[in-house]
Amino acid sequence: MPFSRLLPLAFAAALLAPAAGAGGESIILASTTSTLNSGLYDHILPKFTEKTGIRVHVVGVGTGQAIKMARRGDADVLLVHHKESEEAFVAGGHGVKRFDLMYNDFVIVGPASDPARVRGRGSAPSALRKIAESRNFFVSRGDDSGTHKKELSLWKAASVDARAASGTWYRETGSNMGATLNTAVAMGAYTLTDRSTWLKFRNKGALAILVEGDERLFNQYGVILVNPAKHPHVKAREGQALIDWLTGAEGQRAIASYRIDGTQAFFPNALTRRAMTAGGGLSLRREGAETAPQKR
Repeated sequence: MPFSRLLPLAFAAALLAPAAGAGGESIILASTTSTLNSGLYDHILPKFTEKTGIRVHVVGVGTGQAIKMARRGDADVLLVHHKESEEAFVAGGHGVKRFDLMYNDFVIVGPASDPARVRGRGSAPSALRKIAESRNFFVSRGDDSGTHKKELSLWKAASVDARAASGTWYRETGSNMGATLNTAVAMGAYTLTDRSTWLKFRNKGALAILVEGDERLFNQYGVILVNPAKHPHVKAREGQALIDWLTGAEGQRAIASYRIDGTQAFFPNALTRRAMTAGGGLSLRREGAETAPQKR
């Protein structure tokens, strides 16, 4: 095994050592902090290990870092949420095939008092433009994660160069979603977050969901086997077994059954594989007090 694989493996093993059983093969899953911190893997991976005997060590980083890790061959499977980057990863020969896996959505949160007056806006870019015009604080992850990439695309749609305002009303943490939310709470700022992290986050302070439901806030996750032809040490059989399980009926049911305080956190769609209807928007499924997008 190349030395570069030892560090993420050691890190992942330290994170998940209590869940790993004795014996059997193990693989490395490079994934996002949103899925790791949501608790999803604690819910579904023991079911996979029980069925196959294969242990999964998860390294949770931003999507950009996870892709770089997989590109180096430091993981066996990649699970992230920026389709354009995922498709480029496969097109470059670094991955075998990309599969839709599940989805939820992003939301814009901010002070419940809403000084920028964006609450209930149906357009996320319009809401961001109002925040920029009002010069209320907005906190960005600034870390090349899937959430950060989504945020930048929304600023572009809003025709706002937020990065030019860096250090003024626009602040970048260069950190994960939890740390970014903590910063937003402390500053009374707005931010963009995936819904699963928001559901799991306990230090909400005075923050509330203000903007949701725009089709541009749709958040698709994909899963890819790292190409063993490029990296012969990749455990292709075991990695494909994980992908087959996740995208099969059993794995999809496991994903659908995961709740955070009674609210469904992720919506499996590997079996339906239906694309969003162009211009059709999102319908909303109510689960307790929260909502999540649902394909028509």
